[in-house]
Amino acid sequence: MNTVDTAKALADLLLTQDWKIALAESCTGGLVCATLTELPGSSAWFERGYITYSNLAKTECLGVPTELIESHGAVSEAVARAMSEGTQRVAKVKAAISITGIAGPSGGSTEKPVGTVCFGWTIQNNSGDIITTCDTQLFQGNRQAIRDQAAHFALDKLLKLLSS
Repeated sequence: MNTVDTAKALADLLLTQDWKIALAESCTGGLVCATLTELPGSSAWFERGYITYSNLAKTECLGVPTELIESHGAVSEAVARAMSEGTQRVAKVKAAISITGIAGPSGGSTEKPVGTVCFGWTIQNNSGDIITTCDTQLFQGNRQAIRDQAAHFALDKLLKLLSS
């Protein structure tokens, strides 16, 4: 399924559950939010998006502790977790996605090469339990290809989590 089809399937699922979604994007710079809001009727299930590109934005908008960023780096599952949990809490939605990574062409390291992207998905289920899942992927290609792959992966994984 391509990204638009995945977004449509996710939208249908969110509508049937009467849920809203919010996002915190760093390296994708709003690409996922743009993909979702391209769909007609997205205001019924899309609440808001944060483009928290800087570390300060992650801290101020989402409550990510500065110490967490300093100890793990902005591109880490620990920060992705804090971003998605902060997004879910601040936006008061049932589902939140966070994306933080290195899209390149520079900025990579041996430990975190260009293409490293960390994700967080926070879901408040119907019982009120809040569950966060994190993952790290290494995508290949140029900056746009990495961003496109990250956007698709984020939506596809949420669709799978909500469908299971």
